[in-house]
Amino acid sequence: MNTTIDFQTLEEKQLCPLNTREALIYEVRRGLLKRPRSLVPWMFYDAQGSRLFERITTLPEYYPTRTERDIFENHAEAIVAAACSRNSRPVRLLELGAGTATKTAILLNAMTRVRTEVTYVPVDVSSTALEEACDSIACLLPDVQIQPMVANYVADPPRLEWFEGNTLAMYIGSSIGNFLPEEARTILRNLRSQLRPGDGLLLGTDLVKDEATLVQAYDDKDGVTAAFNLNILHRLNRELGADFDTCCFRHRARWNRAESRIEMHLESTRDQRVDIPAAQVGVQFAAFESIHTENSYKFTRAGIRGLLEDSGFCFEGAWTDRRGWYAVTLARVA
Repeated sequence: MNTTIDFQTLEEKQLCPLNTREALIYEVRRGLLKRPRSLVPWMFYDAQGSRLFERITTLPEYYPTRTERDIFENHAEAIVAAACSRNSRPVRLLELGAGTATKTAILLNAMTRVRTEVTYVPVDVSSTALEEACDSIACLLPDVQIQPMVANYVADPPRLEWFEGNTLAMYIGSSIGNFLPEEARTILRNLRSQLRPGDGLLLGTDLVKDEATLVQAYDDKDGVTAAFNLNILHRLNRELGADFDTCCFRHRARWNRAESRIEMHLESTRDQRVDIPAAQVGVQFAAFESIHTENSYKFTRAGIRGLLEDSGFCFEGAWTDRRGWYAVTLARVA
């Protein structure tokens, strides 16, 4: 079987709302003209933001990526055996927020050892990351068919074509933790609506642990996470003609115990005014006022189970690392 990459003209799919000036303008007006001020996390991921995030995943303080990878490396065969029914039907792996798919390759490799027909459908808002993922999988696993989608799976859930086989949806990297609880349930319910009885979901989630470990993971000593956070202001300068002086904002990572989440903020170091001409917006910041840019919820095992059940899935099993810091959970369409 030869590798098939069906890009369906990436230029056409670039019309996704996340890649337009109008979407940036809308979010600037929605988030910066009210208090507390906020911006949505998808704005991080232009080409520079995607590169910075890939660097973050290699930092010694940032344990989630390597811990999740270890789980896949140690348990890939068991995960595939549990997730895929015991028959010879083709299998389709749908991945939300695919990024560069470095961990996904481990699971796909295990799938190709037990199924002759494997299709990979990566979905991401970043065409840059998606192309890298497709190139990587095509090189490593030439027998896997690849059908990428550039799409905003939050606002516009991917519509799956009929598939003569089993579908396993995958949402890893603890990306579900970037959404408010009601938003997370909506994402999973929308995904559930595209799956059939017997299809599965593999969900990666970061677990609650000590505060020092959590904060360090989002405030590394080399300042890469700070650069990633500040890139959202650089992007507004580049694309909307804003005049943010990024030297007058600083990165802050805070553990909100009551909400069980790490919060990322950009804090103004002085009283200042910022103009964003393309959005026809002027914003007056007070010293120490912040822009809330991202949440990263941390879960308990009971919380994971409740989230899945509320979203129409039945819990089947989970794999964790030896420290119990991270979980990869398998659920099935109820």
